[in-house]
Parts: sequence; structure tokens; C-alpha cells
Amino acid sequence: MRSGVLICLVLGTGAFAQTVDVKEHDEVRRIHGRLQAHPVDKPAAYKVTIPNTTISYEMVPVPAGSFEMGSDAKKDERPQHKVNLDSFWMQAHEVTWDEYRLFMFAAQAGEVGHKDEAVDAVSRPTRPYMEMSFGMGINGFPAISMTQHAANKYAEWLSAKTGEFYRLPTEAEWEYACRAGSYVAPSPLADYAWYAADSGGKYQKVETKKPNAWGLYDMLGNVMEWTLDQYGPYPAGEQTNPWVRATQPYPHAVRGGSWNDPADAVRCTARVASDASWKQQDPQLPKSIWYQTDAQWLGFRLVRPAKVPSAEEMFKYWNSGVEHDEQ
Repeated sequence: MRSGVLICLVLGTGAFAQTVDVKEHDEVRRIHGRLQAHPVDKPAAYKVTIPNTTISYEMVPVPAGSFEMGSDAKKDERPQHKVNLDSFWMQAHEVTWDEYRLFMFAAQAGEVGHKDEAVDAVSRPTRPYMEMSFGMGINGFPAISMTQHAANKYAEWLSAKTGEFYRLPTEAEWEYACRAGSYVAPSPLADYAWYAADSGGKYQKVETKKPNAWGLYDMLGNVMEWTLDQYGPYPAGEQTNPWVRATQPYPHAVRGGSWNDPADAVRCTARVASDASWKQQDPQLPKSIWYQTDAQWLGFRLVRPAKVPSAEEMFKYWNSGVEHDEQ
């Protein structure tokens, strides 16, 4: 673990606590300065090659708008309520191992050796103690089994690398992007999603099914996706750019369903609550802040808001819940 996040084991009680070093604030301010020099000026879809690598990803524009969030399908999807959102870009597909392994392992294949103070200051995962794709495939396949903390740190690392601000989507942003202007589920589902009926019992390469109306692939199925929000009941009133900040270790909201789920769980409004059992096989004490060994159906994708937030806001996005036990 590097200096950005300090891990403390309270001896005698076995309690696990996590605190954020002052250096982390300084690192975020340094990244923020770089982002301010790289204004948002891309109105349409665009492609980014991660600096000093051969790996690229695509960003798709999501227009500002309003929608009715939730449904009557299940208790935790009620009440339906109006949400207003600013515009943003979202990754066209889930973050792949090709991208994520650059963050996991410094100077590996695909990354040219270099020194960058802002990037190198961001904490990276310890090397995993098992093969984290579990034999399902690496090249072109979605990265899986990372904690929400790890996904947030990847967003910080990528922002430092590219000079563009990235973070996890809020629950509202995720559902809005998944719906893509429609309240009708895509049909037939098998044309758009890898799920239990057609996945062959494993995840599949990204972008091998049809995209939704806004050009986003695998929003449903393949792997579930982290959001920023603490999982909890919906409010009844209208909201604008909502984000339910973490106040406790579990649960966080996970969206989209996966290759392991039946059709009724692969919906834009379906919600899953993260759980400590997702680390059950992790042999470390305390459990890893980076890996979810039993969440082999869990991944993420990032968004880029049209407005660059303040350094203080960036810090909150990238350190969601770090004052608590790992998410």
C-alpha cells in the first residue's frame, strides 16, 4: 500500500479501520490542477489511448435530461421519483482487464516504463494472491472482483494518467444511461445481454451484443457494475444530480445484472446490495481492500461529467467511505 491511504489494524480487538492521509489531499489537488489545464471540449463520442500504453477505450455522450427513476417491480425500486441530471460521458463498455491490469501492475506488458509524479502517487493494489479472472479470459473481457474502493482508485489513477476527470456513475446516472431514453426493456434480451440463459456460465468479451440506443454496450448482463451510491430506500420527491454518500461499510448499490443471473434480474431498474460475503475466500486478515474473491460477476465502468468538480469534490468521489471498513 502506498502513502495515499493508510491502513490500521487495531490490535487486541481485531477491529479494522481506514483513514486517509493528508498526502492524499495533496495528490488530489495536484491531479485537479492537471485537469483544470485540460478542459472538457468533446461534444460527441471520443476515443482515448491511455498515455504510455497501447490500450484505448471509448466514451459515449449521455445528454442532460429528466426521467422517472425506479419501478413497481420490487420494493427496493419504489417509489418511482423524478430525477434531473446534467450531461456526462460514459464508457462504451465495462472496464476490461486490458485497461485494469495497467493499474494493478505497474510497467507490465502494454505500458511503457516512465515516471509521472501524479500517477505514481496514486495507491495501486497489492498483487493478487490468485488468478483474478478465474480462468474466464483476459484480453477483451471485463475486469471483475474488485472492491468499490479499487474501482474508485482506478478512476483516480486514470484521471491522473489522462488529464480527464473520471469517477464511478451515481445510481441515477447509471439507470438513466441504461434506459437510453426508453421505459421499455430491450427485446429480445439475448440480443443485448449475456445472462444465465445464454452466457455459458462465464462472462464474455465486451461489445459482442447490441448496444442500447445511446451506444452503450453490456449495460445489462455480462458483469454487474459498481455505482457510487450507498444502497438504501429511494426518496419520494424530485431530485437533481443525486448521490447517496456512504455512511457505513455496507451496502453499496450494484447495477445491471450479470452472466450468472436470470432474466428478471437483468433490468435497468434492478438493484443489488454489496455484501461482506463477497470476500469469503479472501485469506487475508483483515480482508483485502482491493479484491472481492467471491464476486466473479462484478465489474464497473466510469463516467466523465461535463463539469470538472472542485478538488474537494474529487477527493470525496475517489475516497467514498474510506473512513469506514472497506466497501
